[in-house]
Amino acid sequence: MRSTWASRGHSWGFRFLAGGGLQDPRSEYLRSFAGIEHRAEVWRRTGDRVVVRLSDPWGRRDAAGRVVPHEFVMFAPAAADINSVEGRIRYIWPQVAPKFARIWSVAEPPRES
Repeated sequence: MRSTWASRGHSWGFRFLAGGGLQDPRSEYLRSFAGIEHRAEVWRRTGDRVVVRLSDPWGRRDAAGRVVPHEFVMFAPAAADINSVEGRIRYIWPQVAPKFARIWSVAEPPRES
């Protein structure tokens, strides 16, 4: 699954956990989420990519009590498999849940992969 993935943990701030092979995932993230920055839940297809924001399916909150979001920019061909809001969790979450479970409560998350 080629994608960028940004989130925050229990005690660490918002950061990229996957860069999608891009030198500058932040620029792609900003372009992709332009106009929908403040929506809590997002699914939008733009060309050959899908932009997704979802609240943590397991209901995790950070140390300040905020809901933990997961934000993705999915690239082809994986983006083709996400055709609905429901597809966000059904397709994406099983692929990232094990990694997030391992790093969610660590003091410092690993560098993006």
